[in-house]
Amino acid sequence: MNEHRSGWVTGGGGVRLHVEETGDPRGRPVLFLHGFAQCRLAWDRQLGSDLGRDLRLVAMDLRGHGLSDKPPDAYGDPALWAADLQAVIEALDLERPILCGWSYGGVVICDYLERHGEAAVGGVALVGAASRLGEPVLPFLGQEFLATLPGLFSTDADTSTAAIERFLDLTTRAELPARDRYLAMGYNSMVPPHVRQALMSRTLSHDDLLERLTVPVLLVQGLDDQIVLPSMSEHNARLIPHARSCWYERVGHSPFLEVPDRFNADLRAFASSL
Repeated sequence: MNEHRSGWVTGGGGVRLHVEETGDPRGRPVLFLHGFAQCRLAWDRQLGSDLGRDLRLVAMDLRGHGLSDKPPDAYGDPALWAADLQAVIEALDLERPILCGWSYGGVVICDYLERHGEAAVGGVALVGAASRLGEPVLPFLGQEFLATLPGLFSTDADTSTAAIERFLDLTTRAELPARDRYLAMGYNSMVPPHVRQALMSRTLSHDDLLERLTVPVLLVQGLDDQIVLPSMSEHNARLIPHARSCWYERVGHSPFLEVPDRFNADLRAFASSL
């Protein structure tokens, strides 16, 4: 069992970010970035796996999520998201980490790369990841997910809870085991509605950035993803011709949770290739 260490890093605008680390302190660092309304616990099947034998595994709670600070208005400026990643990389002395972003985590990675470049990065893994927000991305998001957003933005407890339940239904192809579902229900509920709305109120496209990338890139996509549609990864694959694409049949939006052994093997192979 890997020993877990946790701590705090001060990110953009003074926001306190909660960070957890495990694995080989001398191994290639992997910085895991969770998705919309989630937290670092989404990566339990990676942090508790044998990936830690030779990789340094770091997972952070994004601003507004998990144990990190949840200020009322600090989500629209991409420079703040970029500063958060930069702060974690510097504070933990992560040497050329793999930035592994799931869903909204892909947007945060792009925010960082736009402002700090790729010189300090060893590789990028995009997992069911979005690289656009706002009107340009709507064709890449599932209609059933979009239908949950009014409820996810609601401050009425019953409405919000029902929307989270439906959202969780969409995150995996098969029903989650009860333990995983109620854990996810808990950390989804910790994200205030104003944070969820602010995250989805941004409009951006990182196509130009992705076309310029030279670092190694891994694209992982469940073909039954109902939240970030496979067409998003197909689009990104066209923008990044050198990317290695892994298409998972009969898998939804959470490959690292639904088929962790396969995902971990693909991530390890990617890390070994750098």
